[in-house]
Amino acid sequence: MKLNEIRDNEGAKKNVKRVGRGIGSGTGKTSGHGQKGQKARSGVAINGFEGGQMPIYRRLPKRGFKNPFAKVYAVVNLDTIQKAIDAGKLKAEDVNIEALKNAGLISKTLSGVRLLARGAITSKANISVNSASKAAVAAVEKAGGKVAIVA
Repeated sequence: MKLNEIRDNEGAKKNVKRVGRGIGSGTGKTSGHGQKGQKARSGVAINGFEGGQMPIYRRLPKRGFKNPFAKVYAVVNLDTIQKAIDAGKLKAEDVNIEALKNAGLISKTLSGVRLLARGAITSKANISVNSASKAAVAAVEKAGGKVAIVA
């Protein structure tokens, strides 16, 4: 490779569309903005405007409520933990939030980590999480492990 042979990859640079340069270009005269009117002008902000008619977002009734204090958990399932133990990413005797993060099973803890019962666990694992479903706790205890709920 020589310095004078360096080029961009094919398709890396796109030519700028030159508007308002005569009718032969296809984007002359109105520059792709059509004929007159509000949308041909600059500074148009008419999203949701329906020409004075009551807009759909005001015609329809408002329903529901979003709880600002709701807890959102990072979810870990039993089968994922078992796969990580089999692959050697986790030690069965000490499965906690830090270990789950280091193994790449969760990226963010959010309001905490919740253990759910999808799949099966065969290893005798001691798991420390913020929350767990009853079925998940039962499955871990059946395999001979323990689930500790951390605040």
